[in-house]
Amino acid sequence: MARFIDVHPQDPQPRAISQIVDLVKSGGLIAYPTDSCYALGAQMGNKEALDRIRTIRRLDSKHHFTLVCKDFAQLGQFVNVGNDVFRSIKSVTPGSYTFILPATKEVPRRLLHPKKKTVGVRIPDHRFVQALLAELGEPILSSTLLLPDQEDPLTQGWEIKERLDHEVDAVVDSGDCGAEPTTVVDFSSGTAEIVRRGTGDPSRFE
Repeated sequence: MARFIDVHPQDPQPRAISQIVDLVKSGGLIAYPTDSCYALGAQMGNKEALDRIRTIRRLDSKHHFTLVCKDFAQLGQFVNVGNDVFRSIKSVTPGSYTFILPATKEVPRRLLHPKKKTVGVRIPDHRFVQALLAELGEPILSSTLLLPDQEDPLTQGWEIKERLDHEVDAVVDSGDCGAEPTTVVDFSSGTAEIVRRGTGDPSRFE
């Protein structure tokens, strides 16, 4: 059974954050809220958790996973960003956007798109996630919690616990959570291509 962890939305309790970080570092898979919607999260190098995410969401090998980063200093370690693209991304972050970019050698190969060698990255505007990333000290591997039989992501912690009680190790509840995934912008060719329209205003990249 998954643990259910309540975290204060404005002032996340350090003890709760430490418990979640310990769980992630020990190989756990969590369902956690972000500034767009719930996501599945695990440690970046955790192959077993990656496979569990693929199973839960029924994903193929071409799916772009996302590294959720604390800030630009961290993001810059894992993707190659030119000056023009940097300015475009900087203007809307932190926020509800995911950017697909060429990965550096710091990213495990199993996370990369098999042909493009790209990965998704984002910097969320969410107090719990920022507290989690600060304590974790590295990006968290993530994928939108959108189940195969659902058109929309799940938004309530209790409902996620009910649905995924035996498939994740913990469900984090931090109050209100958005009901729409991020807007995804592919910058891998150097120019913006909107792959998915979501919470972030896509007109900034049109």
